[in-house]
Amino acid sequence: MGDSHSKRSPSPPAPPTPSPWQNKLLFLAKPFISCSMESKSDMETKLREFCLTEQDVGQLRIVLFGPVGAGKSSFINSVNNAFLGRITSKALVASGAGTSFTTTYKTHKIGHGRLPFVFNDVMGLEEGGSAGILNEDLISGLEGHIKENYKFNPISPLSNGNSYYNPSPAMGDKVHCVVNVIPADKISMVTDEVINKLRSVRNKASDLGNRIPQVVVMTMIDKACPEVDRDLQNIYRSKKIKQKMQECSYRLGVPMNCILPVKNYHEEISVDMKMDLLILSALTQIVHFADDYVASLYDR
Repeated sequence: MGDSHSKRSPSPPAPPTPSPWQNKLLFLAKPFISCSMESKSDMETKLREFCLTEQDVGQLRIVLFGPVGAGKSSFINSVNNAFLGRITSKALVASGAGTSFTTTYKTHKIGHGRLPFVFNDVMGLEEGGSAGILNEDLISGLEGHIKENYKFNPISPLSNGNSYYNPSPAMGDKVHCVVNVIPADKISMVTDEVINKLRSVRNKASDLGNRIPQVVVMTMIDKACPEVDRDLQNIYRSKKIKQKMQECSYRLGVPMNCILPVKNYHEEISVDMKMDLLILSALTQIVHFADDYVASLYDR
C-alpha cells in the first residue's frame, strides 16, 4: 500500500525537436526580429526611470484599440505583470470574445501608478453600425475630449454638451501613441469592414497635430505558430510569425518595424521571463514613440 501512494504519474513526453529538414521549413536562417541583449531588470529599470522630454505633459497617454477579443485588456495586465512580478488583473478580461467586454473609457496606471505613462482601453471594433465603438468616439479619445468613465454608446457618439465631453483638453488628456492590437492567429479572418475601420482611425490619427505615432501589438503569437508555442524564443526566426507580420503590414498599411509581437498572459499563474522580455521590449518602443511625439509638439 505504501508503494501505491508513493508512485507518481509519468510526466508527459516533451514535444519533439524539429529535425534539420523541418528547421528549414519552419525557421529562417537568421533572426528577422532584433533580439534585445538587455536583461529584463535593465529594461524595467529604464522604463521606471524614464524621464519625459517635456515634464509639463505629466504622463504619456497610450490608447489601445482593435477587434473584439484581440487582447487589449490582456496586454495592459501583461505589462502590469511584468513590472510587479506577479499575475494581476488591473483591466477586466472576458473569457470569450463574442462582444466587447470593455464598455467604458478608463485610464489604467501601471505599477501602482508610479510610472510616467498610462493606458486607455476602449470598446472593441465590431462589424455593423450598432455594435462596437464608433470611429467618432475613437477620434474624440485621440483628441482628449473623453472624460474618465464615459460609457460608450455603439449607436450614438459622445457630443459637445455631454457631461463626459471635455471641451478644453490639456496635453496630458490627449493621446500620444495609438496602439492597434491585432491577434496573429486571426489576422486573415479580420473582416474588411473592421480593417477599414482600423485604417480610418489610422488616417485620422495621421492628420491630427503632428501625426500621432502608431504601432501594432500583435498578440496570440503562440496560437499562430506551434514552434513559438513550444518555445517563445523561436519567435525570432519563425517563418510563420514573419508571414503574419507581413500580412498585417499589408492589410493595415503599417511598416514591419512598427509591428510588435507579444504573448499576453492569459492562462499562466506566474510570470515568465521570455514573455516579459517581449512585452517590455514592445513597451519601450511605444514609450519612446510617444515621448518623441510630445517633444515634436513643443518644438513647433
